[in-house]
Amino acid sequence: MELRECLRLIYERVSIRKYKPDPVPDELILELLKAGNAAPSAGNLQARDFVVIKNPETKKKIAKAALEQMFIASAPVVIVVCANYPRSVRIYGDRGKLYAEQDATAAVENILLAAHALGLGAVWVGAFYETAISYILNLPEYVRPIAIVPIGWPDEKPERRSRYPIEELTHWEKW
Repeated sequence: MELRECLRLIYERVSIRKYKPDPVPDELILELLKAGNAAPSAGNLQARDFVVIKNPETKKKIAKAALEQMFIASAPVVIVVCANYPRSVRIYGDRGKLYAEQDATAAVENILLAAHALGLGAVWVGAFYETAISYILNLPEYVRPIAIVPIGWPDEKPERRSRYPIEELTHWEKW
């Protein structure tokens, strides 16, 4: 892929919240997970885990635990990206918790970009009750759910939302 193609994917990706009911093949799901795990990670410890959900009842429970964002249940597949603290803490101590969270969030972005590249739609959902998600998915206590990523074939074409001018966000050496 050319550099321009990579940048095009970054600039054109939008959040998709409406999905066609068509299933997403497992081969594509695995490709998304591989892309997620290709993200950078502190010390290459890959302190992140992926929980793949296709069961309609589980997706409904997740949607309810995500502040009633019921569009999540309509996605053919939902990936919950988690920080796995022990993988990072064993090397970095308490600071490893932050690194595990960063590892997970980097994976989320890769999943979103890979989904877009494959013609799929996805959105990063961060508003949810962590304890409820942990309970629904039976997560170990040392794993923290970081993001919910519903994925499917897009059934909408939203416009890309505006961004702050880069000049307002950039500080050269000093604030």
